[in-house]
Amino acid sequence: MLELIKVWWGKFLTLISIIWEFIKVRWKKFIFWRKKRYYRFRGLVWFRKIGNAFLTLIVLFIIYLFIVDINFLWLFGKSPGLSNISNPNQSVASVIYTSDGKVMGKYFRENRTPVTFGEISPKLIETLIATEDERFYKHFGIDFQAVFAALKDMTQGKSRGASTITQQLVKNMYKTRNQYSTGLFGYIPGVNLIISKTKEWTTAIKIEMFYTKQDILTMYLNTVDFGSNAFGIHTAAKTFFKTKPSKLNYEQSATLVGLLKATTTYSPISHPKRSMERRNVVLENLVARKIITQYDCDSLKKIPIQLNFSVEQSYDGDALHFRAYLDKYLQDWQDESGFDIFSDGLKIYVTIDSRMQKYAEEAVNKQMRTIQRRFFDHWRGQNPWQDENHKDIVNFVEDIAKKTKYYSSLSKRFDNNKDSIDKYLNLPHRMKVFDYNKGEKDTTFSVMDSIKYMNHYLHSSFVAMEPETGNVKAWVGDIDFKFWQYDKVAQAKRQPGSTFKLFVYTAAIMNGMSPCDKMTDKRVTWDYVEKGEPKSWSPHNANRVFTGTTMTLKHAFGRSINSVAVQLAEKYGIKEIIKYAHLLGIRTPLEEQPSLSLGSSDISLLELVNSFGTIVNEGVYHDPILITRIEDKDGNIVYQPNKEQIRVIPYEDAWLVTELLKGGMTEPGATTQALWEWDIFRYNTDFGGKTGTSSNHSDAWFVGVTKNLIGGAWVGGEHRSVHFRTGQLGEGSKTALPIFGLFMEKVLKDEKLKQYRGKFPTKPKETILRNYKCQTYIRPDTTARDSSDEALENVIEEIPLTDEIKSVE
Repeated sequence: MLELIKVWWGKFLTLISIIWEFIKVRWKKFIFWRKKRYYRFRGLVWFRKIGNAFLTLIVLFIIYLFIVDINFLWLFGKSPGLSNISNPNQSVASVIYTSDGKVMGKYFRENRTPVTFGEISPKLIETLIATEDERFYKHFGIDFQAVFAALKDMTQGKSRGASTITQQLVKNMYKTRNQYSTGLFGYIPGVNLIISKTKEWTTAIKIEMFYTKQDILTMYLNTVDFGSNAFGIHTAAKTFFKTKPSKLNYEQSATLVGLLKATTTYSPISHPKRSMERRNVVLENLVARKIITQYDCDSLKKIPIQLNFSVEQSYDGDALHFRAYLDKYLQDWQDESGFDIFSDGLKIYVTIDSRMQKYAEEAVNKQMRTIQRRFFDHWRGQNPWQDENHKDIVNFVEDIAKKTKYYSSLSKRFDNNKDSIDKYLNLPHRMKVFDYNKGEKDTTFSVMDSIKYMNHYLHSSFVAMEPETGNVKAWVGDIDFKFWQYDKVAQAKRQPGSTFKLFVYTAAIMNGMSPCDKMTDKRVTWDYVEKGEPKSWSPHNANRVFTGTTMTLKHAFGRSINSVAVQLAEKYGIKEIIKYAHLLGIRTPLEEQPSLSLGSSDISLLELVNSFGTIVNEGVYHDPILITRIEDKDGNIVYQPNKEQIRVIPYEDAWLVTELLKGGMTEPGATTQALWEWDIFRYNTDFGGKTGTSSNHSDAWFVGVTKNLIGGAWVGGEHRSVHFRTGQLGEGSKTALPIFGLFMEKVLKDEKLKQYRGKFPTKPKETILRNYKCQTYIRPDTTARDSSDEALENVIEEIPLTDEIKSVE
C-alpha cells in the first residue's frame, strides 16, 4: 500500500512539474509578445495610440466579462447559465378552478399570473420604454450611453440609474445580487457590487441573444413587483384598477410605471400626492418621446388617480376552509412530485361547484344566525360553559388562554410570573372580533374578554357530495374562516350520536336481519368488562321512556330508538360494528365499548357522509374526491385522483340499509320528517337520512341522502362544554337538519343543477330475498285522553307493503 502511494505521489509531482514548465514557457512568450507590442505602441502616432488603447480596453473588458461569467478559479461566484435563462425560475400563483369553470382562488407566495405580449396594452409598453429604457430597441442588453451619462453625473455628485429593462429583468428574475455573488471576491466590500453588476451585464447579453424584445418586455412585466402584494402586470392591473393589462390607459399605465422607481414611496395608497407627481413626470416622458402631445399630457395631468384598489390575499375567494384543507391534502403529493402549489403556477381543477358552494354557505349562514339568537336567549345573563350541576366550569377561560401564542410569549417575557401574565391577559386593547351583522367589529377587549365573547358562538360545518362518484360539491368548514380557521369538515372530530346507528343497523342487516324484522323497545342493561373491571351500562331513549312496544327495524331506525340499537349492538358485538364502520368509510380508530353503538367515539363529518354515500352507492366504497386533475404551467396533467371503487358489502344488504334511510321520511314520527318544512318535494326527488345528537347536546348532526346527492351538517360549540341544555333546542333535527333542507331547496330549484333531482329505484337490480316492504301504521286516537307519543306507541301496527296496499306507501 505504501509503495502504491509513493508511485502515485511521484506521478503527481511529475504532472505538477510539467504544468509548471508549461506555464513558465507560455509566460516568457507572453512577456516577449507584450514587450514587442509595447515598443510598437511607442512608435505609433498619438491618435493611433488612443485607438489601440481603446481596443485593448475593450478586449480586456470582454475577457473580464468572460472570466466572471465562467467563475474563473471560483473567484466570482456562479452566474445564471443557459439552462437558467431558457427556463427561468419564478414564483407563479397556482389557480384553483371549480367544476363549473369558475376561479375559486389562488395559492401564492408572490401573487403573480403571467400574461402574453398580446394581452398587454400598447400604451403601457410605450409608457414603460419611455420612462425606464428609451433606447430599449437599439441596445443589446447594456446601454453604454446611459452608463457613461451615469458616470458623468457621479463625478458631479448626482445620482442616476443606467440599468436597462433587460438588466432589471435579470435582477427581478435571477436575483444576481443575493443568489449568485458567493465567490471569494464576493466577500470584499465594494468588489461584490462590481461583480454583481458584471453578472447583470453578462446575463442581460445572454437574454438578448436568446429572446426577442417582445419576450423581454413580457417577462419583465410578468416579474416586476408593483408593491401591495402585486407581482406582475396582471395582478397589478387588478389590484389597483380592477382591470385587465390589455385595457390600461395612459394615466393608469403612468401610475404603475411610476411605482417601479420606489413602490412604497410612490404608492397611490400610502402617498397619493407623491404618486400623482410621479405619474405626471412619466406622462411628460411620453411627450418628450413624441408619443403624446403636450396638450394631451396637460389634459391627463388634470385627471386625479382613480383607483379601484383591492389587495388579493392567498385566502381571498370562496370555500376558504376547503382550500386550506386542500393545501394539507396535497402535501404528500408535493413532497413526492417536487411541485409547490404556492409557486409553480399550477392549474388545480377541483370538484366543488361554485353554485352549490354558494348555496351551502348561504344555508349555513342563515340557519346559524337563527340558532345563535336562540342560543343567546337560552343563556342570557349566564356563561354557556357549565357542568352537569349548572355551575360555571372552573378555569374554563384560563385554560383556553394558556393554549394561545400570546400566553406563550408572556410566559417567556416574564419568566412564568403569574401576576405579570395575568395583568397583560386582562389588559384591554383594541381588537377585532366576529359579528354576524358586520362580519367583524372593532372593540376594546382584554384577551380574557375576547375568549369569553368568542365562546358564546356556536359553530357549524356542512359537506355535500355525489354518492356515485365521490365528488365533493360543497364544503363549509365553519361559520367564518378569518376567526376560526380550523376546518370542521375533515379535521375536527366529534361524537356523531345517533347518525352512527347506520353502522349498527348495517351490521344487523349483514348478519341476516331485514328492515321488517321486529324488536322490542325496552330497558337494556349491558354488562361488560373494561380494563379488568366489571361495569354495566343502561342507556335511555331520547325521551327517557321505554314503551315496551314491538316495532320493525325500519321504524326503530327512523324514530332513532336507542334501546333497539343497543340490543342489536349487544347481539352482534361492538367489533362487528367497528368492522362495518371501517368498511363503509370511517378511517378514525374507534373505541371498543358499548356506548359506541350510540355514537360515543369521535369521527369527522367527511368520513361520516362518505360512509352514507357507500350505502347509497349500492355498497361500493370510494374515497372522497376533491380534485379532478392538476396541470402544470405548460398544460401537462401532473395529478389525477385515485377513482378506484371497491364493493364492501353486497348489493342486497346496501339496498336494505337504504330502505332504512328512506324510512326516516316514511315512518310515523321519524326524525327526518322535519324536512317537510322545506320546499324540496316538488322536484320528483326522494329523501332519506338520519339525525344525531350527542348525550349532552354538544354535537348535533344530520346526514340527508337522495339518489344523486348526499349532504351532512354538524352544529356545536368550539368546546364540548358549550351547548344547549335541552334536546328541544339542541337536537340534530332542530339545528343541523335545517341546513340540509335550506341547501337542497336551492339546489333542486336551480334548473342548471337538475341532474341532482331523482327518485330512488323501486325495482332492485338483483333479487332481494328478505322482506323490506313494510310500513308502520298508527291507528287514530278516538279517545279523549292525551295522545302522547308514549300512548300512540301502544297502538301501532306493521303493515306489509304489497301492490294491493297503495294507500300506506
